[in-house]
Amino acid sequence: MNGLFEFLKTSYTAYQAVQNAQTYLTQRGFCRLFEGEPWNIAEGGKYFVIRGGSSLIAFTVNKGNSFKIVASHTDSPCLKLKENPVIAAEGVYKLNAEPYGGGIYYSFFDRPLKIAGRTVTEKNGALTAASYVSDFQVTIPSLAVHMNRETNEKFAPNPQIDLLPLLAASEINFAELLGDPLSYDLFLACAEEPFTSGANGEFLTAPRVDNLTSVYASLTALGKEGAGVCVAACLDHEEVGSQTAQGAGGDFLSVTLTRIASARGLSQEEYFRALSSSFLVSLDNAHALHPNRPEKCDPTNRAKMGGGIVIKSHANKAYTTEAMSSALVKTIFEKANVSYQTFYNRSDMRSGSTLGAISQGQVSMLSVDLGIAQLAMHAMMETFCKQDYAALIEGLTAIYRSEICIQGETLTVK
Repeated sequence: MNGLFEFLKTSYTAYQAVQNAQTYLTQRGFCRLFEGEPWNIAEGGKYFVIRGGSSLIAFTVNKGNSFKIVASHTDSPCLKLKENPVIAAEGVYKLNAEPYGGGIYYSFFDRPLKIAGRTVTEKNGALTAASYVSDFQVTIPSLAVHMNRETNEKFAPNPQIDLLPLLAASEINFAELLGDPLSYDLFLACAEEPFTSGANGEFLTAPRVDNLTSVYASLTALGKEGAGVCVAACLDHEEVGSQTAQGAGGDFLSVTLTRIASARGLSQEEYFRALSSSFLVSLDNAHALHPNRPEKCDPTNRAKMGGGIVIKSHANKAYTTEAMSSALVKTIFEKANVSYQTFYNRSDMRSGSTLGAISQGQVSMLSVDLGIAQLAMHAMMETFCKQDYAALIEGLTAIYRSEICIQGETLTVK
């Protein structure tokens, strides 16, 4: 749990998440590949490739051609800095920012925020992108209740007015503060440290639980023994629709799988046959039953913290789970003694969606949506039960180790 704690704490944006993932993988013998170079892949090898600094796909090559893929996302709701961001306001200076993703905005106020992401600088005619994390913090101050007597009855912050953090009490050269970049992708990310809670320390509350718990779990499980080609796809931009080069709607995953097959000497026919027996886990967290508002959950399929891995389903395919994929993971989990539960949204509530269905438009295979149950999704600080995370590691490890054979409407798993 210490590794996850540090990963959640320091992965302020997708760029830091990928940087931390790269360090984690390199320390465990994974070799980095580059999209612009030839790939030499050997059985027993461990590799990863990065696109755009914010998406990473890692994989291990074992006996067998089928793919077992766990796909998660590296981004979380926050605020993104605009260019020329400094605004002089009544003797102080604040930063001009816009929402990234759909956050719970009341949770953004009065918290420590880091400026983090990447900067692009020019040196000797070359443009270089580098990770950036400020060595100072800023905050977005609330308006006092005395000046807004309705604050506890209704709260609807205007993003252009209310969500702008204080930068300084005196004039400051912001570009110089950043190292004079030509451009940047910088965000205001929660800098509060994770903490345990509960009488027995059973809960963990942290920033970016959605979805860096899934990212770290997939990398952890990938490092264990597997069958076939085991893949952890950690993709950016899920919170804003995934339709980017680094997102699930781009070709990063499909190109990577194609190149793995080609480097292993598979023909196109053999590659297509491998896909037919492959399996995709769309790994993103689920809404836990809220003890103060249980009526918000489905009557018979409600995810409880401490209840194990959540299998998520939706009639209109916000989630990719179907009967065969659900039966498959249930079989794998039962063999491995891993606890699981099922989740549906209330039929009168709009469902969220995740990257699995979008990935299927790029590379199609049998797929399921899984996650762990959490509270306060899209808040600056989110909460989950630590024993569910332990179950997730065990479940993903069991999936990676399984040998899956699909022939028409028949599936066998060893």
